Amino acid sequence: MDHTYAVILAAGQGTRMKSKLYKVLHPVCGMPMVEHVTGNIHRLGVEKIVTIVGHGAEKVKDQLGDMSEYALQEEQLGTAHAVQQAAPLIEGKAGTTIVVCGDTPLIRAETMQSLIDHHKETGAKATILTAIAEDPTGYGRIIRDASESVEKIVEQKDASADEQAVKEINTGTYCFDNEALFDALKNVSNDNVQGEYYLPDVIEILQKQGEIVAAYATDSFEETLGVNDRVALSQAETFLRRRIAEQHMRAGVSIIDPATAYISAQAKIGADTIIHPNVTIEGDTVIGEDCVITSNTRIVSSTIGDRTEIRSSEVYDSTIGNDTAVGPFAHIRPQSALGNEVKIGNFVEVKKAELGTGSKVSHLSYIGDALVGSGVNIGCGTITVNYDGKNKHLTTIEDDSFIGCNSNLIAPVTIGKGSYVAAGSTISKDVPSDALAIGRARQENKEGYASKLNRK
Repeated sequence: MDHTYAVILAAGQGTRMKSKLYKVLHPVCGMPMVEHVTGNIHRLGVEKIVTIVGHGAEKVKDQLGDMSEYALQEEQLGTAHAVQQAAPLIEGKAGTTIVVCGDTPLIRAETMQSLIDHHKETGAKATILTAIAEDPTGYGRIIRDASESVEKIVEQKDASADEQAVKEINTGTYCFDNEALFDALKNVSNDNVQGEYYLPDVIEILQKQGEIVAAYATDSFEETLGVNDRVALSQAETFLRRRIAEQHMRAGVSIIDPATAYISAQAKIGADTIIHPNVTIEGDTVIGEDCVITSNTRIVSSTIGDRTEIRSSEVYDSTIGNDTAVGPFAHIRPQSALGNEVKIGNFVEVKKAELGTGSKVSHLSYIGDALVGSGVNIGCGTITVNYDGKNKHLTTIEDDSFIGCNSNLIAPVTIGKGSYVAAGSTISKDVPSDALAIGRARQENKEGYASKLNRK
C-alpha cells in the first residue's frame, strides 16, 4: 500500500499584509486561506497532514482543529527549515509527501491529485508543480538543461538577469519521495543572499545525486497564486468568486451578474434559484430550490427553504421556510425562524422571533422576542415592546389572531388564539382567546372648535 502525507507551510508572519491577523487566516470568500488548502488536501485522502506553524500558531490550531497535526517553526529560517520541523511526525516513513503553501487558497484538489499521479508515473524522487506567468516577478524560476529536464529552481532574489527572464515559475507546491526528501534536507545550505534554507535546493541536491526530478505544469496560473499582500488577497477573492459562481451555475443556479454576486465558499444553493446583481451570501448559508434573491440582499449563515423570495433585505443567522416572501427592505435579525408561507413586508424588523405558517407582518413593524402562531395578521406599525431597560421579555401571539395597525404590545404579554387587538391600542395585559382588546383613549369631538382656532 502506498502511503501519502501532506505538509502545509503556514509559519510565515506575512509582514507585507500589514495586518494584526496571521497571514494564512485572512479569509478568501469567507474562509481562511489555510482552511481552503487543508480542505482540498483532505479530499485527496492523505494519511497524515502536518501544518507547520509559527507566528500565531495557536490561532491556526484553533481554526483547523483536528483537521491536521502541527509542528512549530520557532524561527523562520526558510522553507526547507520549515519542512524539517515535520520530521518527528513523518521522517523515515515510506511513501509520497506533497508540500503546499498555506497561502495558496486557489489550488484545487484535482490539480494536486494530478501532480501526485504524475510523480508516481514518472518514478521521480521530486516533482515540481509549475506554471507559466506573464509577469513572473517574485516567483522562483524553473531552470532547465539542454534536454529540457529540470536542472534547478532559482529564487527571484538570487537569479541572474537571464534567469529572471524565464517565465516558467515554481508554484511552491511539490511532491517528494518522503525518505529522499528528509535525507536531502540534511544537506541544504543557507549560503545565499537571504541566509535561509530553501526547499527548492532539495531539487538541485537530488539532481546531483542522479535522481529523477520531474515537473507537472498546470494550465491555470491563477490557481497557483500565492497571497503575500492585500493586492494578491483581492485577486484571490476575485478568482475564487468567479469559480464559485461557475460551480453554482453549472449546477442549475441562475446568477444574472456573476461579477457582482458574492457567494461564500461554504454556501449551498438549490437548482433553479435566481440570484440578482449585487447579492451577498455569506457563511454556511443554505438556499433551497426555485428561490429568488433580488438585488441588494445580504444573507449571512441562514437557511432558506424552497420557492422563497428575499427582496432587497438582510437576513442573519435565521431560518426561513418554503413559499415565504421577505422584503423589500426588511431586516431579519439573528435567531429568527419564519415558517412556510409567511409574509414579511417592507420596513419590518424581526429579531429572535418565530412566526408560524401563513402569518403576515406586511409593513413598518418591529417583532422582537416573540412567538407568533399560524395565520396571524399583524398590522402596520405594530411594536412588540420587549425591553424594560434591564431585561428582554416575551410576547406570545397565538394562532389566527389579528393585530390592528399602530398597536403596542407591552411584554410580557399573551394574545390568545383567534383574538383581535383594535388599531391604536396599547396592550399591557393578557388577552383571552376569542376576545377583542381595546386599549386606547376614547375619542372626543368638539364641534366648531376648528373655526375658533382659525380666527386667532
